[in-house]
Amino acid sequence: MTELSDRGREFSALLVEVFRVNGLLLAAGDGLAEPSGLTSARWQVLGVIDHGPCTIAQVARSMGLTRQAVRQTAAGLVRDGMAVFQDNVRDRRARLLALTPHGRSALREVEHRQAAWANDVAARISLTELRAATGTLRDLGDLLEDR
Repeated sequence: MTELSDRGREFSALLVEVFRVNGLLLAAGDGLAEPSGLTSARWQVLGVIDHGPCTIAQVARSMGLTRQAVRQTAAGLVRDGMAVFQDNVRDRRARLLALTPHGRSALREVEHRQAAWANDVAARISLTELRAATGTLRDLGDLLEDR
């Protein structure tokens, strides 16, 4: 069995913290989204299609999720009138998921609550530390994408 180097051990500890924080962020996101009839997953999908209609595959790629997971979330959003499927002139088999006015309204409500929450949490950490953490996670993501 390969022994962990000091860096490998520290990276493994970082992964545990990332998983822990991910769970906490998803729970916080659910709390922020729930008053608008959303979950974190639904909020994320609406956030992607807020920039313009996308295929399920495009949404999945941008979020790092499977198409099946996005398809299920999209079906719920469509069922609840927050999104619609539109014909795709580029590919008739891959319909586009688009935001409805109801979905846009729910998204804006969540974004408003998220801004207040983010400002409150961020006020407890220096801007330098936040930028360093963001840069490190971005660099790690880039390294993992290259593998």
